[in-house]
Amino acid sequence: MTDTAGGASPDDRTGTDGGIGTDGTPGAHDMDVLDCLGLRCPRPVIELAKRMQQVPVGGVLRVLSDDPVAGIDIPAWCWARGQEYLGATEPNTYEVRRVS
Repeated sequence: MTDTAGGASPDDRTGTDGGIGTDGTPGAHDMDVLDCLGLRCPRPVIELAKRMQQVPVGGVLRVLSDDPVAGIDIPAWCWARGQEYLGATEPNTYEVRRVS
């Protein structure tokens, strides 16, 4: 993904998360990954909002962000938009499930 504004842009990646799939089996699904490392508020949440439109209902988006306020902003965005915040699974890693 390129950023026409001239700043850093999130890296669009999809990879196997190696975790538990929606059917309960390890590594059973691919998790969409949004790399917002290096982006500062409000960009991670803006990019999250854009990407969630592409995630199927029930799908999980893993957001990588080292922004110090991402741990506040991402759960708040989920609450405001009716999406499910699954938590910070690792440092700088946040998971969101699309509910609707």
